[in-house]
Amino acid sequence: MLSISLLSPPYTTLSYAVPFWLPEAEWKCGQRVVVPLGKGGMLRVGIVVGMEEDGLLKEGVELKECLWPLERKPILGTEYLTMIKQLALRHMVTEGEVLSGILPAGLRTSKVRLRVFNGGKPRTIALRDIYKMSEVEKKQIGALWQQGAVDIFDSSFDAEEQEQCSLLVDPPWAVRPSAKRQIEVLDYLHAQGVVSRTRLLQNLGKGVSAALDTLAERGLVRIGPHDEGECAVCIEDEDSVCTPFSENGFTLLPEQQNAYDQFISLLDTEKAETGLLYGITGSGKTVVYLELAAEVLNRGRSVMLLAPEVALACKLEKAIRERFPEQDVFFYNGYQSPAEREKTFRTLAERKEPCIIVGTRSALFLPSPPLGVIVLDEEHDTSFKQDEGLVYQAKEVAFFRIGQSKGLLVLGSATPDVKTFYAVGQKAVSMSVMKERAGEGRLPDVTLLNIKNLKRADGILAAECKSLIKATVERGEQVVILLNRRGYSPLMYCLDCGQVARCPHCEIGLTYHKDRERLVCHYCGHSVAYPVVCSKCKGLHYLPMGEGTEKLEEHLSEILPSGTKILRLDRDSTRRPGKMQRILDAFANEEAQVLVGTQMLSKGHHFPNVTLAVVADGDLGLNLPDYRAAERTFQLLVQASGRAGRGEKRGRVLIQTRDPEHYCWQFVGSADYDGFYAEEIERRRKRKYPPFIKLALIRASFPMDWGGKGMEWIESLSELGRAFGREHDVKVLGHTPSPLPLLRGRKRFQWTLKSDSWVSIRTLYYAMRKAVPRGSKLRLSLDIDPVNML
Repeated sequence: MLSISLLSPPYTTLSYAVPFWLPEAEWKCGQRVVVPLGKGGMLRVGIVVGMEEDGLLKEGVELKECLWPLERKPILGTEYLTMIKQLALRHMVTEGEVLSGILPAGLRTSKVRLRVFNGGKPRTIALRDIYKMSEVEKKQIGALWQQGAVDIFDSSFDAEEQEQCSLLVDPPWAVRPSAKRQIEVLDYLHAQGVVSRTRLLQNLGKGVSAALDTLAERGLVRIGPHDEGECAVCIEDEDSVCTPFSENGFTLLPEQQNAYDQFISLLDTEKAETGLLYGITGSGKTVVYLELAAEVLNRGRSVMLLAPEVALACKLEKAIRERFPEQDVFFYNGYQSPAEREKTFRTLAERKEPCIIVGTRSALFLPSPPLGVIVLDEEHDTSFKQDEGLVYQAKEVAFFRIGQSKGLLVLGSATPDVKTFYAVGQKAVSMSVMKERAGEGRLPDVTLLNIKNLKRADGILAAECKSLIKATVERGEQVVILLNRRGYSPLMYCLDCGQVARCPHCEIGLTYHKDRERLVCHYCGHSVAYPVVCSKCKGLHYLPMGEGTEKLEEHLSEILPSGTKILRLDRDSTRRPGKMQRILDAFANEEAQVLVGTQMLSKGHHFPNVTLAVVADGDLGLNLPDYRAAERTFQLLVQASGRAGRGEKRGRVLIQTRDPEHYCWQFVGSADYDGFYAEEIERRRKRKYPPFIKLALIRASFPMDWGGKGMEWIESLSELGRAFGREHDVKVLGHTPSPLPLLRGRKRFQWTLKSDSWVSIRTLYYAMRKAVPRGSKLRLSLDIDPVNML
């Protein structure tokens, strides 16, 4: 009897019988298999997660038989399945949901065929045909499989790999307004990035196929294969290459050597260890990672290095390949095609020799030879937590995986997560400190600029700030400006009735993007052409309110000396493959004097000629309804400040604020993480926030048109939750509307849970979820230790 976790709805684990046409020896734990489901015999893919004696089956119960294995050797090992089980238990989901969330798409499809070699021309058989065969035919195919005369033939991604679609030209596009299909395709690719032709047609309809081909003929869209192994953000042309982190060679400086020695001593304990590399911006943490990787490889074990964003992972991969030119390096991230991710997964599942894996958080779920070290660079970054779909915290998964292999987990940051630093104080995590910048770089001088009296007509930059930017450019030096609002204008205000243009699905203000002449919702992607008719008064007169990166770029071009080159780095300017790295490379090569960007600009980038960093909206995010708001603001601003003064010239940082009395600022100015931590940890202790309490969110949503019925369920679940909380010592706050109360057409509510026990929190969630009938329009989800309270 086989226990099989399904990789598609209902994602449950079901028992199946070993079929008479293939003996038990052909079925193994960790193997992908195809099984029939339901009366119609729908075929689904699952993973064998357990094998039990048939004698355990209840009397009178008859099991369906498995249909066919999808590989001869299991693709997942025992330790991997243990990790899946623990992750499912932690987040109160099924093992099938976890596996579906982490396996590449090609490993979850049942659209495979068998190729049978039995004399003469090989024949291809679909699994559906095997399901319909007679017992005699099934035995014949089974016998040929055992003889090695049957192979799995999967061509599901061959065509898709050749038909990847991406933009070649940034907006505005030279397309007639009446060419609505072409505009639809361009907007979709602008929002999604690189997608397969198959996926594009599935989402937009086959009617756009001709428009797609027309755009390709006109040179606006690229259709074709992407070379395997290329960095996902650097595939545009040969001149666009990833540049490594700039470090002073590989001769370790005293602080680097001390940190390296401490980590080696942890490796020598031959048990699982965790260490924090607490090093200021520019102190050379990457060099320590590389030398540590060299030692681990020499010991015959594998290395995994992860960054929170693709651009940083790409730089890390380049540094790794330069340091280890003869070593096998596997790069893995969400920008790669499904076929490329599947190939990497399959290769590593079979690999026995040590190797290096570099990527973003999803790379944590790659099978690998035994790991000696896992490095999470910028460990404080919230991107290491996935809070949509399969919810997980990369640090927790890394901790579990390194525990299985008795290796070392290294967490690196200039501004560590408060919880990580607290763990250091509790002696649960070791710490190595680097307080000096490598090379000639020195920490910049930080000035706080009060803009409380800045008028709207003056724009977002104060006169003093503009003057400093202009003077810096005139000296031939570079400037980085951080403005965490993309687009041209965050809000569009109707002059006739005062209504703000809002998304009909989210009730969030629509952002005006001038280069595309569209209003866009940054949450669900809804967009409309501008000018647009006001939904309230039907007027057409709008006033842009606020300033985004696009408008700031335009404004700077008006006030700076003629010929000053300005670049913009945000999600909108980096939609095209390779565009992000081209912008970074151009600025690093001093082809531009000013770089305007969102928070993606704040970390990991090395620009020696930058002597001025400006934070235009220092308060943004400081007063969000989130207990981590001050911590995130501090981390963001210290990281942004770290972009200045990394060369021989002294740097300066200017932070604009309307709330100069906030306690955060006294520590940002001197990059005093220790002082900030001491203040922040006492505030959390007083208010009973993590790490002094276990905290979770239960999120609920239902369709807008479900109205009263949905609210009845919310009220009922609140009563159930509060009653359970009183019995099991869980403090239940809510229900309350979520800070984003309407998103993607669904009304959203949430409960905040506080307790000393994760078990109690999970049990309460289970009770609430069990009360909701299967198939209900109400969705419930549990977020353990949320990093996003919205």
